[in-house]
This record gives sequence, C-alpha cells and structure tokens, in this order.
Amino acid sequence: MPTEHKPVLAPELVALLAPEPGQTAIDCTFGGGGHARHVAEALGPKGTLVCIDRDPAAEARFEAFAAEAPCATRLLSADFAAGLRTLGGEGIHPDMVYMDLGMSSMQIDAWERGFSYSYDAPLDMRMDTRQQLSAADIVNEWPEARLAQALRRFGEERYAGGIAREIARRRPLTTTSELVDAIKAGMPASARFGGGHPAKRTFQAIRIAVNGELDSLEDALPTAWGMLPVGGRLAAISFHSLEDRRVKRFMAERARGCVCPPELPVCVCGREPEAELLTRRAVAPGPDEMAANPRSKSAHLRAAVKLAEPVEAGA
Repeated sequence: MPTEHKPVLAPELVALLAPEPGQTAIDCTFGGGGHARHVAEALGPKGTLVCIDRDPAAEARFEAFAAEAPCATRLLSADFAAGLRTLGGEGIHPDMVYMDLGMSSMQIDAWERGFSYSYDAPLDMRMDTRQQLSAADIVNEWPEARLAQALRRFGEERYAGGIAREIARRRPLTTTSELVDAIKAGMPASARFGGGHPAKRTFQAIRIAVNGELDSLEDALPTAWGMLPVGGRLAAISFHSLEDRRVKRFMAERARGCVCPPELPVCVCGREPEAELLTRRAVAPGPDEMAANPRSKSAHLRAAVKLAEPVEAGA
C-alpha cells in the first residue's frame, strides 16, 4: 500500500487502539492514509475500516489505499462530525474511532491552498474546497473587533488587537505574503524574533475559523463516544492546546466517578465512571520521531476505553 505519508505516533496509536482481526474501525481524518494503513493491516481481511475526510483531494489517495488494503474499506467525503452522525444513523457501532486532528502534511505542502506562511499563495485555507467561506473572506470582510476576537480565541495571539488593526488598515489583502507582512507590522518589533514564526498563531486562528475545526471536534467527540459499544476505544492526536484541552476534558469527564461534594462522608450520587483513561498523560513523539519528522513535535495522543453506557439523570 502507499507508504509516502509518515503518520505521527502511528505505533503508539495502534497499541492503544489494540485492533484485532475482524473488527470495525472509523478513521475520522483519513488525510494521507498513514494511520489507516497501520490499522487496516491489523484488522485483516474480515475487518472493516471506514474513513472520513472533507478534502476532495483525499478521494484519489483513498482509492489508491483501498485498492491494496487488506480489509474492507469505505470513504465518506464529509466533515468528520457530519460523517460520524451519518454512520451513527446507519446503526454502525465500531470497535474503535480515532482522529488525527488539524491539517494534513499534504495540505501544508500544497502551497496553492494557502495553509502555510512559508509560501506566497492565495488566501484560501479551506479544507473542503467546495465550501464558500475562505481565509480571504475572513481577512477582508470580518469587522476588526471580530477578527481580533478570533485571533485571541483560536490562536491565543497576545497581539491580536494590533494585528487585526493592521490587517484592517491594509485591506484588501489577497495573498499569504501580504497577510504575513500585516501580522509582523501589527506586532511589537521585539515579538517578531524567537518563539517561532510570528505569523504562526494568526494563521492557525484563521484556519480554524475558516473550517470550524473546534466546533466539529466538540460535536464529534460525543457522537463517536455514543457509537462505541462497551469495550470500544476512542483516540485522538492533537497538535495544539485548543484541541488537546477539549480531548482531555472530554475523556476526563467520562472517566470521573463520584461527583458528590467533598464534605459528604459517603457517596450518595452513585455515579460510576463510563471510561478508563488509557493515557494518564498525553503521549508525545520520541526524539527519533521528532528528528525524522519535525512536524510531529507538537503532537499529543490521548485515548480511552468505554466501560459502560452513560446513565441518564433520574434513571
């Protein structure tokens, strides 16, 4: 099967998912198929791997993958939250669901897509090129205050106000290079050096806003969890703190037992954990992987196994 894509934390992901021959898995973010390849090999000829990806460019990569995959395969061309809802409506209960969040290496390297501040390209950043909203719309049409709010919320950008003001002053912007220049001009000179590229946080924020990434994640996590049977496993690889915090909180809430006030001598709520954390701390790449694939440096992997179905209040 195709091997050019180097998936992040692939052995660690497979070890936590523990796929067995004949099981069913859902890959929420197919991308280049790197993780799918490893999982498919473990599922074997009687297993099924359902893949989801919103990027139309992933369809050709999936066809190449499916032609050689050792298990049954299927692709849903959709945002992963919508794809999971579709599968849930079909009554599918997978043994495992996994997510490789953020943008893929193929999207970064396709300079014309405008995801990277390293290339001069049109302001696009759409993961689904069929959608209407693009980075150009946000940069040129959003009010300055709304733009600054997005930079703070989605990029945790310290200088959001100054950057938004400079962007608004320079409108219209049409290329990533013009956006980078505006970002630099909106920051204090001392902030342009050290701590990575000065445009990193702003590009992240605009990309998240364009694609609704955090909303999709918030929707997808409970949908995926609800589809899993007892014993099913959920895993997610995130690449920035906004994603990781949401995954961590979601899993921790389900692994929590008693919620009685600490002053009560005995538990009266009767709440039992519905999950067991398979990763007390997020799994990070080792030195060898980071040296071979610098883009893996910010990756964090978390996983949990379902112990019980949730008990509704009053039940």
